[in-house]
Order: sequence, then structure tokens, then C-alpha cells
Amino acid sequence: MQQIRPPDRPWDVEFTDFVAARADALYRYGYVLTGNAEDAADLTQEALMRLGDAWPRIRKRDDPEGYVRTTMARLHISVWRRLRRERLVAAVPERAYDDRAGDDTGLWNELKGLPPRQRAVLVLRYYEDLSDKEIAEILGVSRGTVRSQAARALDKLRVRVTALETGRV
Repeated sequence: MQQIRPPDRPWDVEFTDFVAARADALYRYGYVLTGNAEDAADLTQEALMRLGDAWPRIRKRDDPEGYVRTTMARLHISVWRRLRRERLVAAVPERAYDDRAGDDTGLWNELKGLPPRQRAVLVLRYYEDLSDKEIAEILGVSRGTVRSQAARALDKLRVRVTALETGRV
């Protein structure tokens, strides 16, 4: 039979009692934050570990559970921000990305392949930084026509760029 060793520090009993009493509620809170049982368990465990390190200081306050919940929310936000920046892809690109600063010849060559009105709308919108109303006045068309021509032109460029990137041209 194993003997139970007395706690090294007097506040260990308080902390253990707190965890026993509130761990399930904190886990449920973690589940609401993450939407995933495994992530909720990890989040709860990490927050309780941090609470354990700070327990001598936190136990004197009125609301140690508030401290844990705030810690859990901040940890979740931190993880969410870190993961949001990642862009996971199924396959690694075969060739390196080459961004030649100041070399817009590829862009201009792609624009040359567009019909004149679509090319004019894109150049006036993105190169000259004009509004749809100003572009409509210059070209003598309606604002709706400007928007539809821009959308069609961008769709054509997207298809062309995708084809170039995949090597299907």
C-alpha cells in the first residue's frame, strides 16, 4: 500500500482542492472556446499549470477562477493567431517564387491580352487609383459597367495566372 506524502507547501492542498472542484467547469469553458475536446483539455491543463505556478500569489485574491478563465482566453487567442497565419498546402511548389521588384513586364504582358475596355478599367482603377465614378466619367459608361468589366478582367487574369503557375500554358 502506498503512503500519501504530506504536501511540501501548505497551499498545495488548497490548489489541489480548487482543481478538483473546478476542473470540469474549466474544461467545459475550454470546450466552448476551442470547439474541440482535445484542444479544450490541452488549454485547461496549460492554464491550470500556470495557475499552479502563480497559486501563492493568486490564492490571496477573491477570484482564482477568473484568473484561470482569463488565462485560458488569452492562451486560446494566442494559439488562434499563430495558426491563422499559417498557410497549409497539400503540396510544396516545385519551383521557387521569383518576385523581381520593379519588373512589371509580366503584368503588362498579361494586361495586353485583355480587351481594351477591361484593360482600361484595371489600369485606371489600380494604377491611377481612380474611383468607379471617375472611371465611368472618363470612359463614358455607367458605374455598373465599370464594376462588371473589372470583375471580368480580374477573372481572366486569375485564370491566366493559375494556368501559368501550374504550367498548363
